[in-house]
Amino acid sequence: MALHFAEQEYAARLTRLTARMREEKLDAVLLFAQESMYWLTGYDTFGYCFFQTLVVKLDGSMVLLTRSADLRQARHTSNIERIQIWVDRVNADPTADLKNLLSDLDLLGCRIGVEFDTHGMTGLVARRLDHQLTSFGEVVDASALVGNLRLVKSEAEIAHVLRAGELADAALDAALPLIRPGASEAEILAAMQGAVLAGGGDYPANEFVIGSGTDALLCRYKSGRRKLDADDQLTLEWAGVSAHYHAPMMRTVIIGEPSNRHRELYSACREAMQAIEMVLRPGNTFGTVFDVHARIMDERGLAKHRLNACGYSVGARFSPSWMESQMFHVGNPHPIEPDMSLFVHMIIMDSETGTAMTLGQTYLTTAGEPRALSRYGLDFIST
Repeated sequence: MALHFAEQEYAARLTRLTARMREEKLDAVLLFAQESMYWLTGYDTFGYCFFQTLVVKLDGSMVLLTRSADLRQARHTSNIERIQIWVDRVNADPTADLKNLLSDLDLLGCRIGVEFDTHGMTGLVARRLDHQLTSFGEVVDASALVGNLRLVKSEAEIAHVLRAGELADAALDAALPLIRPGASEAEILAAMQGAVLAGGGDYPANEFVIGSGTDALLCRYKSGRRKLDADDQLTLEWAGVSAHYHAPMMRTVIIGEPSNRHRELYSACREAMQAIEMVLRPGNTFGTVFDVHARIMDERGLAKHRLNACGYSVGARFSPSWMESQMFHVGNPHPIEPDMSLFVHMIIMDSETGTAMTLGQTYLTTAGEPRALSRYGLDFIST
């Protein structure tokens, strides 16, 4: 088996899950999030674009229901012993196969938790699942169950988080010599992704963001490439990735002479990041972090140019997003705990002047001061 962690690590994760199930009075959970299956068993695939689920009973036994294409994938990358296949066919309804499996597992009339809030659970699957289980037992939303367990990283996970941080720096190392007037975005992007892969890392759970000129004001990847002008701005958001664990970074690099507005927005970003470092520690909440960001931006008159979130938890994730469930937004009461990997970003997009400025990096929380995972710090970057 190609497992990234020792069996004792997976056993400890299963113990934590079943303990939480016991607290929630759940007889079984149906895991549809690929990262939940990966965290619990090592199962590594993008086959969740089709129907599959991992059934975990309170006694710790597990059964994976998936397609034939993922049978060998599950055997090779996970510790799952029992794998059941649903058959591709016209008008196939694998939720019916799941109902029969649950019956075979003696779960009729039991309380079953389901991961509804995940990319592996489409609306069609949810409707069919509701239909199949309406009279089967009590079905409850357990979307946050494993996700919240994943927020605090183990020592073995932190090793991959730290390596991801090193790979993120390697990507920026590869990009900076290429960022100059006349340079191609395509070459810059290829160098960054190539550095991560050459360092033994993985593809990210979502595309790197790259945009120059007016596209520097975009927060998402878009197709199409351009060459940099003599005076330009280039926004980059990328991540180092190790065993699917992500350490994102974000920067707006200025080509040529920075404008006064660029420097003004950078000053706001840096002030907010430094202030957040003072509250990114136990005793505060995710909402507290956002409040600091919003206060500083708003005091500088940037309320209409900032975003309504300033980061999120990151870890082992699969497409289409490297974001974990907890975000820094208004009112989020979730506590900050030691050993969380948290991406903090300042994004200011001034559409009135066409000026972009971003600043972001990943931190590992501790009992006190957070640890930044990049050696680049918060310095302004211009070429």
